[in-house]
Amino acid sequence: MSISRAHNEIKNLAWDPKHKQALKYPTDYKLDPKYQPRDALKQIMRSYFPMQEEKDNRVYGALDAGLRGGLFRDVEPRWIEWMKFFLGFMPLPENSAARSMAVLANVVPSNEIKNGLSFQMIDEVRHGTQQNALKKWYMENYIDPSGFDITWKAFGRCYATTIARQFAEGFLTGDAITAGNIFLQVVAETAFTNVLFVAMPSEAARNGDYALPTVFLSTQSDESRHINNGYGILLTLLQHPENYPLLERDIRYSFWQNHRIVDAGMGVFIEYASKNRDPKRESYAEQWRRWVYDDYYRSYLAPLEQYGLTIHHDDVEEAWNQLQNKFYVHYVAQFFSVGWLANFWRIDPIQEWEYDWFEKKYPGWYARFGKYWDYYRELSKPGSTPVAYANTGYVYPHRCWSCMIPCLVREDFCTAEVNGQVYTYCSPLCRWTHQVAFAREYQGIPTPNMGRFSGRREWEEMYHGWDWADIVRDLEFIRDDGKTLVAQPNLNFDEKGMWTVDMLRGYHYESPLVNFRRMTPEQKAQHEEEYRKGFTIR
Repeated sequence: MSISRAHNEIKNLAWDPKHKQALKYPTDYKLDPKYQPRDALKQIMRSYFPMQEEKDNRVYGALDAGLRGGLFRDVEPRWIEWMKFFLGFMPLPENSAARSMAVLANVVPSNEIKNGLSFQMIDEVRHGTQQNALKKWYMENYIDPSGFDITWKAFGRCYATTIARQFAEGFLTGDAITAGNIFLQVVAETAFTNVLFVAMPSEAARNGDYALPTVFLSTQSDESRHINNGYGILLTLLQHPENYPLLERDIRYSFWQNHRIVDAGMGVFIEYASKNRDPKRESYAEQWRRWVYDDYYRSYLAPLEQYGLTIHHDDVEEAWNQLQNKFYVHYVAQFFSVGWLANFWRIDPIQEWEYDWFEKKYPGWYARFGKYWDYYRELSKPGSTPVAYANTGYVYPHRCWSCMIPCLVREDFCTAEVNGQVYTYCSPLCRWTHQVAFAREYQGIPTPNMGRFSGRREWEEMYHGWDWADIVRDLEFIRDDGKTLVAQPNLNFDEKGMWTVDMLRGYHYESPLVNFRRMTPEQKAQHEEEYRKGFTIR
């Protein structure tokens, strides 16, 4: 039987319930069963499983070959250290994506697309499994396994992985279509998987790591199926003009959240986990311009206007502006390094010989960050004043309530009162996300199924008033000797050159949001004005 005929016969296995059932995962969108989007890839198990088996054999065979070939003799330790963070959070978004396929299959009326979603679910489980295997492989063979061994415990507890949790839970929570189709398939997978699964492997190879490219290029080759599923569902939604306001809301919210979160992580990995400063190498901003701006925005997103949707072009332009001109990625890297005390990997200082590359790719970089990295290198020695408490001029940032990224582009900082509580935001669009996109109605349309931001979301609030030694002990980010920190601000692998928990005793932490909420209205206004002015490293 041909693949086309087999794929057509699959639909005969479906059935419609005799009585209309309530959706387990409801949506505010209108979906009409008479509109049946097609699965252009005609996926069937007979062709799918042999292909995936061959890919898996190649992946695990390559890992074995890499070890036999002495990969760890040539790989840059700076790169592998950042992989503790990267592989510490990546399997969770993969697992969340797998679970979201069941949510979508419950809602989408097309039997062909339901079939496609089943393959995507298997893909996502496969990706998470491979990434966990890669993490274990690093842990077993890298010179300093500490950090790799606690990633599941560390996820969502350190000041950085809480951001990844916001990303992963966006695939699952709230409206089924908003989360699984628009946020995940239409934006995250269609727009941002190239910078995730192509740019990262490329940079890994430049730093002597050929294991990660083997795993992640195998992952990226599955994404075409996911993009196909997402576009099929999107075409179904476009059949109903009453869906258009919700589509415009969700595309806007999803693009900005993906920009803020994915670009923060991938940008830092590409620019600061690497030691390759080849002048011909593309910067992260240049890669983003090619893959997100040209390939996605101009070729996929903007053409949706021909269906009558309104696309917010200014949001895309502002995302690009943040990356290239507002130094967004570099402020994120600076923030991660300031807070090295609360993570579970080493952050190697940027060296002076690397400054020229940054200045060439991002004119004006040195004036903002050069002196800071001078301070960081000097203060990375055990027993120094932690850089967060040194007299450098750095001001610890507020955190955005919507995207969970700190408010680092300080001129865009804003606040609002929602349901009687004051919140801080990195940008007006993140404020719009909380106030408008996640409200109980949108442009007069009731949205009872839209998600809500709730709970104690900010890491900083959890440890307000604590001593840093007690914070690290509570996080359990301490090595087996009971005193040496897992995190280190350097690549010194000699025990005598490593920080211990006792060196942090006496440094107290305060949450910017807690203190801000205690201010009078006049003090808040003055604080906002001063915050937007930014800071200057002395």
